[in-house]
Amino acid sequence: MSADAALDAAEGRAEAGEGGAVEADAAPSRAAVPRAVESEDEAGAEGSEAAEAAEAAGEDVAEGSQGSEDAVDGEERVFTRARTPELPEDADISILDPEVKQELRGLPKGLAEIVGRHLAAAGMLIDSEPELALEHARYARSKAARVAVVREAAGLAAYHAGEWAEALSELRAARRMSHGAGHVAVMADCERALGRPERAIELAREAQVALLSPDEAVELRIVAAGARRDMGQLDAAVVALQGDDLDEKRREPWSARLFYAYADNLAAAGRTEEAVKWFLNAAQADDDNETDAAERAFDLSPQD
Repeated sequence: MSADAALDAAEGRAEAGEGGAVEADAAPSRAAVPRAVESEDEAGAEGSEAAEAAEAAGEDVAEGSQGSEDAVDGEERVFTRARTPELPEDADISILDPEVKQELRGLPKGLAEIVGRHLAAAGMLIDSEPELALEHARYARSKAARVAVVREAAGLAAYHAGEWAEALSELRAARRMSHGAGHVAVMADCERALGRPERAIELAREAQVALLSPDEAVELRIVAAGARRDMGQLDAAVVALQGDDLDEKRREPWSARLFYAYADNLAAAGRTEEAVKWFLNAAQADDDNETDAAERAFDLSPQD
């Protein structure tokens, strides 16, 4: 039976009532559902463009005037003001990727420098201080809301800070502007975090996999499997991760994550012996020790 056919069969069994509800700790830990914030409505965009023109002309723009409001999927509208965070000394536009700098060239020179430095600060802080990184990304967004890479940076910073609705809104806007595949795995994970696993699965189905890099495609499968698990479709979650790259002999940059996710879903489905095997495979592939695969294998193994 092909993986697709097996997935359809597993999903059918889950919809028919097989498999219990997922335990509270089965899904990834998520922050509380955030407020809905800025999106690409016309009023907000016009305000941003007016502010950009004013700044380019040397006029002062009142702090917070770039704030806008929008509803995300019917959630309450909330007005958000972008304050001006202090820039680290080493936040320099030169550290940005060439593609980002290329897009910023469409802005007036002085404005491009300001936006670029705040994007650089966001990138520097996103792992260690995600909330502060988000402040820098929001400020850049308030100055250049019509630049796709700025919206993308704001979305990724919001995701790392646990602001799921904001991340989804910004990444949707970036994808509309760039007409690219976008960070579809991140968007799908936001849908999961917002309690909408069925939308995560729909995003995965609609994704143009040919446009994704191999690691993005794997990440999307992992998220889609998690969404099926959220819905209690444990067998379908296991099948969703199967493929040619689920090979214990392969060593790709994403192999450890894929093996770990497969083992985790096997464990959730009660297939403990197989789960131990794949946790051990994940541990062997995890050269950077980014997972607790070895510990999970030990915990699941019979103890004398």
